[in-house]
Amino acid sequence: MNLLSIYHSLPYPFKIAVASARGYALRRWRYSRDTERLVAEALEREYWPAEKLAAWQQDRLAETLEHATRSVPYYRAYWAEQRRSGARRAIDMLENWPVLTKAQVRAQPGAFLADDYHKEHLYVEHTSGTTGTPLTLWQSREALVAWYALFEARCRRWNGVDMASRWGIFGGQMVAGASATQPPYWVWNQAFLQLYLSSYHLSARTVADYLDALRAYRVQYLYAYPSAMALIAQLATEARLDAPHLVVAIGNAEPLLDGQRAAISAVFGCAVRSSYGLSEQVCGASECAAGQLHLWPEAGLLEVVDMEGAQRLQDGQTGRMVSTGLLNPAMPLIRYDTGDIGCLCGNQSGTICACGRSLPLLGEIEGRTDDSIVTPDGRRIGRLDPVFKADFPIREAQIVQSLPDTVEVYYAPAEGYTAKHQVALEARLHERLGEMHIIFHQVDAIQRGPNGKFRAVISKIKH
Repeated sequence: MNLLSIYHSLPYPFKIAVASARGYALRRWRYSRDTERLVAEALEREYWPAEKLAAWQQDRLAETLEHATRSVPYYRAYWAEQRRSGARRAIDMLENWPVLTKAQVRAQPGAFLADDYHKEHLYVEHTSGTTGTPLTLWQSREALVAWYALFEARCRRWNGVDMASRWGIFGGQMVAGASATQPPYWVWNQAFLQLYLSSYHLSARTVADYLDALRAYRVQYLYAYPSAMALIAQLATEARLDAPHLVVAIGNAEPLLDGQRAAISAVFGCAVRSSYGLSEQVCGASECAAGQLHLWPEAGLLEVVDMEGAQRLQDGQTGRMVSTGLLNPAMPLIRYDTGDIGCLCGNQSGTICACGRSLPLLGEIEGRTDDSIVTPDGRRIGRLDPVFKADFPIREAQIVQSLPDTVEVYYAPAEGYTAKHQVALEARLHERLGEMHIIFHQVDAIQRGPNGKFRAVISKIKH
């Protein structure tokens, strides 16, 4: 019997004890006596002049590049080879560094560990993302404390909550057995005042149980997958159930779609904000009250490059998002390909947001590089959510490109869905995709990935 099976066999109070014990261990890594100071400094920097903030970030970047060249085996070997080959490229210019892929890090993670750090003193993170193949990351305690101070400042305190607020999260951890048919489909983590809700068990049959749990644990805000929050909102609406009012709902790990935002806000009576971040902690962003996504310049320097990774694009141009991490000298990742497609806006021009903050702005995130449809005429289409309007009677839908000229639509219909809606949906897809073949599959629910995330668009072909 493995540890997960043992956990699922425990009475619920013992599950709380196990989850809380793990939570207290994580707290020791993520928070320290420096946390409040770091939060205050982060909040102050938001109102620095843009030029001062950019210069401060460039100083940190220079330190990171010098350290990586001297102390990280992968980069030390790379630049040694460049010198042997006669290449005359300045090491201190970021554009001279190659784009780094997840596959390269996955193949030899130890090559990215700095000489002056030892594994036994670092936090090790194993993340698989959408591929299911583990990626090993080592992070120093200082880096983790800095990252979670930024989260406290710009995800929580921007929205009127803090570490002392009770919160709920929908995630990919198996906190309830896959065969569970009775609540609890969640576990309370006392260390973080966190109700961890399973994203795998939410359905029309269980939605009332989930809403009751949010009330019973006095949850004040949600930080969760937008797809899960939108689904519970949709199910509550269909069942005519009242939901507790929240202070805020913050989406993470998935793009927050317009229809999802409207549904969540209507049901929970709160503002809905978006956030962006990676387990690698090379880039972070959070949405302000003015509706803009602000980058965290302390975490990393984000670039948008063309699909070949050869040229940096201008603000407003959409391409591959690559970022250089500035927090974790134990395992610095330079020009790391996040796997996402998006654009910057106002990053170089110093545009000040209506909220008054000078933090650089992140434009629309269209999705992942492997989550886009490529039409037979060569067009790449990532965001197809406008097809499913907020008033369209579909709980959720997923579009899969199975062949170069074919997409399959898996959809879970809501009350009132008829054949006329499918005709309209097909017409909207043809407007965007051209004359591709479209096959519809009605399902009870869209299958989640191994990490519990929802993927709106999936491509099964090589582009």
